[in-house]
This record gives sequence, C-alpha cells and structure tokens, in this order.
Amino acid sequence: MSERLKPDPVPRRSFLSIAGLGTLALAGVGALAGMVRLLKPYVYPEPMARFRLGRPDEFPPGTVKVVPERSIYVISEPEGVAVISLVCTHLGCIVAPADKGFDCPCHGSRFDPKGRVLRGPAPRALLWLEVSQAADGSLMVDANREVKPNTWYRG
Repeated sequence: MSERLKPDPVPRRSFLSIAGLGTLALAGVGALAGMVRLLKPYVYPEPMARFRLGRPDEFPPGTVKVVPERSIYVISEPEGVAVISLVCTHLGCIVAPADKGFDCPCHGSRFDPKGRVLRGPAPRALLWLEVSQAADGSLMVDANREVKPNTWYRG
C-alpha cells in the first residue's frame, strides 16, 4: 500500500481535545432537548370527581349497572338510586361484580351486594357515594363525598 494513502496519525492531545469538545456538544444538545421538553406539560389531569350519571328515567327500579370508566356500581331500587365505589378499601384494587356481591381479584376480599365485607383483608365496606340532581334534571355523582351505606337518592 502506498504511503500517501495512509492517514496521518492523530496526536493524543488532539484526540482528547476533539473527544472533549464532542462530549460538551452532546451535553449541550441534551440540555437543550430537556429545556424544550419542559415547554409541554406532561401532567395528565385526573377525571372529574363530580360527574353526570344520566337521567333518572334511565334507572328504573331493579336496574343494576357497572360503569367501568368511573369504577362505580349503580343500583336502582324502589327506595331510590345509590352508587357504590368499586375501589377496594384494602389497597385500592378495582373489585369485580360476582354472583353474590363483589370479589377483589388482588387480595381475595369479598363483599356482599351492598358492599359490606364478607371476607378480608379489606378493613371496611365499599364506599357509598353521594348522588344528587343537577339543574337539568340529570343525576350527579360526587366521588369525593362518601355517604352512609343504604343512603338512597329519591328524586
């Protein structure tokens, strides 16, 4: 091979200078990318704690409905309409309706159809949530307001 085709060797000081400048440039690009990323918020808001359930005539007595996107169980009886939270009181798992109540798939708690604990480790019954009526006549649920069990909304 010809001598003129061989590249000149890079001295060690020059190599270290080039490597240092490259690392500095890479760090600068990373910092700039991080600052640009801060311009767009990445916080996803939680769903509203107060939400519309529907019109009262959609829940005639005898209606039982699971609303999975809100993790609630709606019961309509002659006494009125009630909403039970499907969030287990043990560690916050979502319980599943079963043939005779609710079962927690994570830790084995079992609840009766009214949310009372039949078998632990859940320390207390499922929460009953406040139901009210909006100005337009639709039923509203406030997931932040717990009511006593067997509290029915009579509209």
